[in-house]
Parts: sequence; structure tokens; C-alpha cells
Amino acid sequence: MKRVLIKSTIFLFLFVFILPLSAQANLDTVKAQKFDTGKMWTFEYYPKDYIKSTYGFTASEDWLRNVRLAALRFGNGCSASFVSGDGLIMTNHHCVDGMLESVQKEGENIPKNGFFAPTLEEERKIPNLFVDQLALIEDVTEPVLEAMNSGQTDAEKIEKRTAKIKELETFYGEQSGLVCRVTSLYNGGKYSLYGYKRYNDIRLVFSAERVVGLYGGDPDNFTYPRYDADFAFVRAYDPDGKPMKTENFYKFSPNGAQENELLFVVGNPGTTQRLKTVAQLEFFRDVVYRNNVFLLNRLYSIYDEMIAEEPAKADEYRGQQFYIGNSAKVSTGVLSALQDPVFMARKKDFEKKLKDAVAANPELNKKYGHLWDGIVQTRSEARKITPQQIAYTISTRTSPSYLSLARKLVALATDLKKPEEERAPDNKADKLETTIKGMFPSQHNVSMDKKLTGLMADLMILNLGKDNALVKKMFNGLNGNAAADFALKNSMLTTKESFMEFAGKDPDAILNSNDPFIYFIVYTRDKAKDLVARSKEIQTTEQALESQLGQVLFAVYGTSIPPDATFTLRISDGMMKSYNYNGTIAPTITTFYGLYDRYYSHKKQFPWDLPERWVKYGPEFDLSTPYNFISTNDIIGGNSGSAIINTKAEVVGAVFDGNMESLSGNFIYTTEANRTVSVASQGILEILQDLVNAKRVSDELKTGKIPDQFRK
Repeated sequence: MKRVLIKSTIFLFLFVFILPLSAQANLDTVKAQKFDTGKMWTFEYYPKDYIKSTYGFTASEDWLRNVRLAALRFGNGCSASFVSGDGLIMTNHHCVDGMLESVQKEGENIPKNGFFAPTLEEERKIPNLFVDQLALIEDVTEPVLEAMNSGQTDAEKIEKRTAKIKELETFYGEQSGLVCRVTSLYNGGKYSLYGYKRYNDIRLVFSAERVVGLYGGDPDNFTYPRYDADFAFVRAYDPDGKPMKTENFYKFSPNGAQENELLFVVGNPGTTQRLKTVAQLEFFRDVVYRNNVFLLNRLYSIYDEMIAEEPAKADEYRGQQFYIGNSAKVSTGVLSALQDPVFMARKKDFEKKLKDAVAANPELNKKYGHLWDGIVQTRSEARKITPQQIAYTISTRTSPSYLSLARKLVALATDLKKPEEERAPDNKADKLETTIKGMFPSQHNVSMDKKLTGLMADLMILNLGKDNALVKKMFNGLNGNAAADFALKNSMLTTKESFMEFAGKDPDAILNSNDPFIYFIVYTRDKAKDLVARSKEIQTTEQALESQLGQVLFAVYGTSIPPDATFTLRISDGMMKSYNYNGTIAPTITTFYGLYDRYYSHKKQFPWDLPERWVKYGPEFDLSTPYNFISTNDIIGGNSGSAIINTKAEVVGAVFDGNMESLSGNFIYTTEANRTVSVASQGILEILQDLVNAKRVSDELKTGKIPDQFRK
């Protein structure tokens, strides 16, 4: 037995260490796949032939029109859809979660306890929320490119393109009465004008308790299996204050998604970078996402520390941490994919094939053959300045309050060097004392500021190096907490008393001081402006190159590949399908049994705790009901809240997430394990009718209209 174990261990050792080498040796044989650029199809270029040949389904013009008009863009970041003829709208809980406090009354805690309006009169208007319905699509490629090509320089080309787009948006907006926006597709290969009918009176109908709407919190985010009630319902009202009537809505399927059934996700994916060049992707990998991952992971850890230090504020900190964690997981997943040599080899092969197609066509080669070298050059220039730009333009949201205070004080001292009559009104002698007193924040968290100072030091070291003169001046060659201690010990901005004394000094004394935060502002302000200006020049040149690259992409591939996501309406095809994960096989659906297993396995602790009514459910609540499910549909951030429908245009679920393997979807779409995660329509109905007593909503979903007894 021992001998067998030793032999097995040797084999395992050889396998583990030899496999990567063989994989590396075969990178030259890696090829781009048919759908590497994804399946986020636009409605104007819907791939009828592909869908028919692949699934045997033919979508009529009426079907496409109804599906398009039933879909909505929800505010500035999510998707939604009409699910009844009386303006009922389905989206995600996490899309309304941040709005819940704005509608609650004194004594209520809607995020904790959930919300259900038993009657129409009790539906509550959500301030500043709107939804957009895509009512008009016009191809405006010709006038936009004509205007752009009339420019002599890159800057002129971009300027003329911008002016023409504004002109078109104004013209079509005045003609149609719609909110019109021109969207660049295929990196400028095509331009579509989208006209939106905007609904401004949106009222909350139902949202579950936050703990179940965001079940599993950040640990479960981007994972599967999932057990999440991430759905919510709102209603659009007409100008007369009545529920909006619409002929275009998705009926609600009580049976949900079925195996081997064609499913469509209809929504507004935010941004992808799948058509970017290899040089651009390498820049994202080495500079952009390297910084993003570092910054977000550190911020997440800082909030962990603050929760431990101030448990009374744990809910507030967790709320902020959740969204940081979401971004951190995305950035980490994207960076991991960009560092994967096989994925990058696929991108290189895609680029090579496009280059070869251009080289084989003398006309295309003459016009576009220079593009890739041009983008290599712009990214090379960007690499020289971006690290400094990141270090010199640290966001106020990720830096200590002392930095904002230093910025204000430097601006004041600079203004005070001017003659009295040239100063800003608040900086003149009669108001100066009041201005200075108002600068120091009435409340600031000393512990948080120290942690953010350490983060600032480490971010600067990451980009400038420990031996950089500015880093040494501010932090004495230290990092982390030690760097923060040094900076704070040598700053006059940490208490109101020392600040007031310092602010009363001569302007030159302030501007020439060794206070670390003051020194940073004075040292970087002009340099940062120069870097931003140079960055803009590089971007302008690259935008012109990208526009031409988009034209050649469209010339070679046409609409056989979809454009990158632009937070505009798309339709993506897919099916329920399992995948291998964690040494086993993922189930295509989860049930409520799994929810309670998670609850008890984690000993009822946050973020896997449950509200009382979810624990004390009645006998009518069927635990075997499908709750969440996975499919191969292509999604990205912005798709949250999208309806997933069948060929009958029936809702079978509400899209709310992707799995960890989907995070590479920012720049490449893969089918092996990339999965969309949705709340099943059966689970939504089961919760509404048999758990939370919201039959008014479940009955409306079943019939497609407000039940008669609730119309009054």
C-alpha cells in the first residue's frame, strides 16, 4: 500500500509540473473560437440565420418588436422589463436596494424588513428613478463617418464626429419626442441612433428583505450554486397618475426554463473590451487591472478592520464593502483571465487572422494596415505616463480626508497671494476667518483616515517605486501603517487646533511647508495637469485609430460577430447547461432545500441568516421548487435585472449574476464554464404566493394584468 502511494505521489508530482510546460509549448496551436467575441446581438443586426440553423427557431419581425419593446433600461446601471399590461416591471433587488431608504416612512426599515404594497394606492414613487424603452433605431453610420473623415487631424476628426453626433441627437429628439442617443458599435465601424421613451413615474411594488435579496453577500457573489431572491417589482405610471398601459410585455412562465430549450437574455450589458487589440489588453493587464485589484482588495480589507473596530456601524460598513467586494471580484477575475496564456493566445490568434485578412486585400491593407502598429505606439506612450498619473490623481474616495483638506488649503493660500480685489469673495478679509473655520470637517474618522493614508502610500509605491523622491519625502521610505504614522506625525492637518494655527500662517509658509499632504498637492498639481493633457492627446489619437479598426472589423466580419457591450439593448442566446466545477458537476437548478442547508450549515450567521418568516414558513411553501438556475447566455454588468425568456417570449427568470468563470467575459466569451445565474420564475411565484403573501403581484404575473379586486 505504501509503495503504491509513493508511486502515485511521484506520478502526481510529474503530472503537476509537466502539464503546464506542455501547455506552454502548445500555445502556438491555440486558436480563436467562433464566439470569442460573444453573443450580445443588437436588434438591428439580429442573427436570424445563425439562430435558425443552431436552434431551429425563426423569430418574426413582430416577435422581435414585442421583445424589444418589453425590455427596459433601468436608471443608469441596470436592466428591467414589463411583465404585465398594467406597467408592472421586473428587475433585481440589488438594482433597487440603494433606493429603498428614499421611500420608507418614519419608523420603517424597508431594507431589513422588505416592502409590499397591498394596494395600488400604497405603491411608493421612487425619487429620481426612470426607465427607458427602446422605441426607435436608426443607422446613422454614413453621416457620422462622413463628418469624421472631413477632419484633417486626429483631434479634428474626433471633434467633427462629436459635433455631428450631437446634431443628430438633437434633430431626431425634436422630431420624435424621444430621448435620442447615438451609440458607436464595432469601435466605430457602425453608428446607431437609439430613441428612448422615458418613464419618470416609477413606484415600488415589492422588494424582499435585503438579507434574502442579497443572500450570501459578498462571499457568494459571482458563485454558483446560489440561493438568492434577487428580484423586485416596480410599476410605471402615466402622466395622469394611473398605471401605464402597455401592449408589449413578457408573460410569466409558471413552468420556468426547461432542459435543451432555447433561452434569450434581453437587457443592456454595460461594457466589454472583446474587440480591443492585444496591445490594449496587455496594457489593461499590466497597468489598469493591476492597480484596480490592488486598490479594491486593500479597501475591502480596510472595511473588515473597521467592522471589527466599530461593530455598532457594521451594517453601514458592510453596505459599502459589498459594492467594493463586487468590483474587487470582477477586477480579480478579469486580471486572472488576462494573465492566462491560453486566453491571450486566443486573442492573439483572432488579431492575427484579422491582420492576415487585411494584408490579403490590397485596398484594405493600404487603408488600414498601419492600425495595429499605431495602437502599439499609443499604448507604449500611455505606459510611460499612466503610473505617475495614477499616483498623482488619487481619488478622494480612496484617500484620507487630510488630502482633500490640503487641496482646499493650497487653493486658499494660492488665492491669498493675489491682491484683495482679485480674490474669490469668500477669501476676502471680511469672510476669511469664516472660510478657514468651515474647511475642517465637522466629523472625520481618525482610524479610517490612518488606514487610507497607508493605502495612499502603498498605491504610490506600487506605481512610483519606494525610492521615488515624492514617496521618500512624504513617507520616509516606509509603507503601510508605518508610512501612515510618519505622515500623520508630520502633518498639521490632523486636528482642528493644529489646522487653525497652520491655516493662519503666511500663504508662502503654507505653500512651502513640509506637511506631507500640502507637499503632495503643491508638487503634483501642475504635473498632474500636464499628465492629464498628455493622456488626452494619446486617447484622441487612439480613438481615431480605433474608429478605423472598427471599420475594418465590420468590413471583414460584418454582423457575424456582435459589437462590444455599450449599455444598450442586446439579445443573447443560450440554454440551461451544467459545467464542471470544484471537482464535481454543477446542478442546472437549485431549490429552496439548498437555501436552508446553507442557512443551517453556516449556523444562521450573516450573510447566510434568514428573516423570521423565511424560517417559519407554512406547509404550502414547496421547498422542491426551482429557485436559481444557470444558462450559457452571454452577460456582463448592466444585464442585472434582465428578463430571461423562452421562444414564446415568456419570462423564465430574472438574471442577477454570473459565476466566477464568467468574469473573463469582459474580454472573451467562453462556453466551457461561463454561466449566467438567474432567479427562476417558479421560485419567484412560490415566494410571492406561498411565503410572503403577495398574491396581488403573483396573480398579476399569472394573468398579465392587475386583478380586478385590486383596481380600485
